Amino acid sequence: MSGCKNVSTSDSSVRVAFLGPEGTFTEEALKQFKQLGAVPQEAAEIPVTSPRVALDMVRDGEADFACVALESSVDGPVSQTEDALTYGKPLQIYREVLVPVVFSILVRPGTKLEDIKTLTTHPVAEAQVRNWVAENLPDVSFVPASSNGAAAAAVKAGQADAAAAPARAGEIHQLDAVAEGVADVAGAQTRFILVGNPGKPTERTGNDRSGMVLWLPNVPSSLLDAIAELSTRQVDMARIGSRPRRTGEKGEGAANGNYVFHIGIVGHVEDAAVAEALAGLYRRAEDVRFLGSWPSAESLPVAETSTTHPLHRHAGSAPPNYAESSRWIEELKSGQKGS
Repeated sequence: MSGCKNVSTSDSSVRVAFLGPEGTFTEEALKQFKQLGAVPQEAAEIPVTSPRVALDMVRDGEADFACVALESSVDGPVSQTEDALTYGKPLQIYREVLVPVVFSILVRPGTKLEDIKTLTTHPVAEAQVRNWVAENLPDVSFVPASSNGAAAAAVKAGQADAAAAPARAGEIHQLDAVAEGVADVAGAQTRFILVGNPGKPTERTGNDRSGMVLWLPNVPSSLLDAIAELSTRQVDMARIGSRPRRTGEKGEGAANGNYVFHIGIVGHVEDAAVAEALAGLYRRAEDVRFLGSWPSAESLPVAETSTTHPLHRHAGSAPPNYAESSRWIEELKSGQKGS
């Protein structure tokens, strides 16, 4: 578990908070992190009701890590996670996984498709099955749930007629599936991250991602100038998003028209080009919150064909190697090479 606070893989006292209860895609992501060795197999799993609660448990020392969703390939960034990473005590991302997202429409035994009047699921999930629901359940009422697992539990309790949830949730709650493999977008995925307290970044692999939050002055071209710090060094930007800028010690107020920016890039802080870009952003921005460098769950560029699915493309190009130019500069400094 390199970079993950040097926790021993035999340490059963490690605690991981995740969006519960059982039967959520977040639980599936946590299982993947265990398989990768990012957290011990014996780690205690703590189900919570939101990404914010999970991350605050890490801040308060009630958990060692939080497993939370960062972005959906269908619905985009998870705003609750982005806001929770932006305000409060700084936290750091150590690993990521991609979880394929397909749903089963789960009902109590004996319920038929035409019997469904209320459908419950997490709002992010609702956006990923909206077209299917419109076609197959046009008169259904949507009931938001705190998680897909909680939605399945609500159906079992008789609080809703159906839930859009992972198939595992149906097994847990003894529900039947009236439809399986439901997804409006083929190949949909959600990126989950493993977050802990700040420490040494996960070791560089050569196929890495880094993240940051930028507070930029509200003046013309400030975002353009910030992005130029990346482009002039050929650092590939994997994602960018904005969230309303909050004020006050705890970020409780809103400054209308002002935003903070979440930026993900290809590369590791140990890459010279990335380090130079971060240094340039540090000089330009009002504040930079470094979210860490960690192994990417996506592959680096490969030769693409006409059949390559857009959702399965690589996340970007690796940053350039500055070793030769750095060596040349060192020779100039030492007088070993003339101008």
